[in-house]
Formats: sequence, structure tokens, C-alpha cells
Amino acid sequence: MPTPRLPHRVVVLLLEPLIGYDATIPGAVLGSAQDVEGQPLYDVQMASLDGGAVMTHNGYAVVPQGDSSLLEQADTVIIPGTQIPGPRFDGTVPDELGAALGRIRKGARIVSICTGAYVLAAAGLLDGRPATTHWQHTERFRTLYPQVDLNEDVLFVDDGDVLTAAGLSAGVDLCLHLLRRDHGATVANDVARYCVVPPWRDGGQAQFIERPVPVMDDASTSTTRAWAMAHLAADLSVPTLARRARMSERTFARRFREETGLTPAAWVTQQRVRQAQHLLETTDLAVDVIATRAGLGTGASLRKHCAATLGVSPQAYRRTFRGATEPRTA
Repeated sequence: MPTPRLPHRVVVLLLEPLIGYDATIPGAVLGSAQDVEGQPLYDVQMASLDGGAVMTHNGYAVVPQGDSSLLEQADTVIIPGTQIPGPRFDGTVPDELGAALGRIRKGARIVSICTGAYVLAAAGLLDGRPATTHWQHTERFRTLYPQVDLNEDVLFVDDGDVLTAAGLSAGVDLCLHLLRRDHGATVANDVARYCVVPPWRDGGQAQFIERPVPVMDDASTSTTRAWAMAHLAADLSVPTLARRARMSERTFARRFREETGLTPAAWVTQQRVRQAQHLLETTDLAVDVIATRAGLGTGASLRKHCAATLGVSPQAYRRTFRGATEPRTA
């Protein structure tokens, strides 16, 4: 009789003053994922440094399951947003926090949400790595941690064993990405439906940054983007899209970037790769056929984009994610 599969162990480390919203995301998203038999795919627990309740910046407390010893058995450690003074304001790591981080076992995946990235940076875990945090806090972050390759325009950064999410709800985007990475799009999409959130959001957090002159609704590129999503195999060059939007190419490109955080070309490529991923996961179509249907042209082009975006070939991606786990039935 096969040995039952153990859920992936996730520990959320709560640091005071805690951003309470961030702390609830992993349990709500990862904790909702189930296999075909209705068994949980993740065991999500919360820990504080000493096992005691942790105050949030909104004035209520969160009571965790245990202390930092839980980190020793974690497969993934998540640090939600925090206003903890050392990492946030002078780049230092308090002794108790440093000791806790030292308990994370080798090989564990480390994730931050929002200003949790300050903790990873202060501990040296982001040195020389790409990362992100909430756009409102990037100026101080760059001052404290110039050795980090910070990108405030994205919703999250996946650098393999270390991942960082932008502010607040971007933690949902990152947790859905973890689901997709671990178990494929079917599970991620199922959990997104359960949580009543989109499986992914276009562009990055640049679209949420305050600007002195906001784009008016009647000048949005959203209708053109919706059309492009339904016609990925068509000519989606800037001239074509600008004509559909009834804008000059320059105006269209500027407004598109303001609304999505991406250039039109980068956005189109992103959507085409996502469509190719979906077809690889859900069909037996040949790579060349998928490339054509997704608008990427040839199998060689699809292989190039998969290598650049996913780090694997289309065949390897299909073997990893095709039918890895079925959606929930309840």
C-alpha cells in the first residue's frame, strides 16, 4: 500500500507590528488547495518568535500555533508585511529575529509579502537578487538595501528558492503562482475560483502607483486588451492595436504602459505564453500547433519563450504539470 503523501508544510512567521491582511493570505489561498481525494495539499501554520500573540498595526492581535521552532520543519517560510523597526528603518536584524531565521532548514523556500521583503533584505537573503516590495516603500528600501535588484513595477518576483510579492493583495497573486508552480494551472485556477479572485492579473503594480494626471475611463486600452486576449494568433503589433483603440501609436503605447505596467509587446508575449501553458497542460496538441494557436508562430519560437520565461522546454513543462492534480470536487 503506497505511503500517504504529506502536505507541503508552510509556516507564516508573524513579526510585530504585523500587517494582518498579509498574514491571512497564505492560509486562505494555499490552505484551500486540495488533491483529487479532497486532501489538503498544504499544511499552513502561523508562528511568532516566542509563540505569543502578535499585535497588528491595526490594533488587534493574532495568536499563532507555535514559536519559531516550527520553522525547522517548514518546506516554505512566508514572512508577511511588518513594521518591525530594525529591518524597516535601519537595516539591522534584532538578535531574536536573527536566531529565528537561522532555524530555517537548508533547502526551504522563502517568501515575503509586501514589506516582509525588508526582513529578507536585512538578513542578506536578497543580496544580488531581484525582488519587489510595496511601491510606496521602494525609496527607503533602495536606500537601506542598495545591493538588492529592486523592481517596483511587478506584482511578484520568482527567483527560484526566494520569492517576493509587492504590496498587500499581490500576496494573493504570488500564492496563486506558487500553486501553479507546485501543482499546475488547474489547481491554481480552482483555488482562484474558490477565493473569488482572478487566476492572474495583467501587468504589475505600476498600474496602481499614484500619478498626477490619471487616465480617463473613456481613454482606456482595456477594450482593446480584451479583444487581443480573444485573438492571440492575430497581428497584435502596436499599429494594429492602436488602430482598434482609435489612438495614435504614441498615445496608445503610453496609456497601455500606464494601465498595465508593461509595454504592449511585453504584454502580448505574456498572454501568448500563458495561453501556450494552458494548452500544454490541458491538451495533447503538438508543440507546433500550440505555438500557432497561441500566436507565437513556430515551435522554435515557443521553445525559446518557454526557456526564457519558464526555464524549461514545452515538453518538460507538459510532463511536470499535465494532470498533476485534479480540481476540488466539493
